[in-house]
Amino acid sequence: MGMTKVALKIKNPQKPASEFSGRFLVDSGATYTVVPEDILKKLGIKPNWEEEFSLADGRIIKRWVGNALYEFEGRESAAPVLFGEKDDSLLLGAFTLEVLGLTKIDLRM
Repeated sequence: MGMTKVALKIKNPQKPASEFSGRFLVDSGATYTVVPEDILKKLGIKPNWEEEFSLADGRIIKRWVGNALYEFEGRESAAPVLFGEKDDSLLLGAFTLEVLGLTKIDLRM
């Protein structure tokens, strides 16, 4: 099974003209979409709460969470975004997949 990346835009809900486009690794096992903090700050997205997460290796980390608009192939919706650290990869998580309707399977093959 290969890794899937998709082109996605992320926007500030308060100023939708502020946007970032990138290729996000799809991870349906991750709850939140992860974007490095410096990108979110450039967009003017502010953190709303801090949350703890347990990683696969057993470590517990704390990260800030805010809200963002996401656009994929013309469909736009809002979902939480996790403020990643500088070297964190762009990661597309389950909440964002769901609000963009990307969890449905096309059975018309």
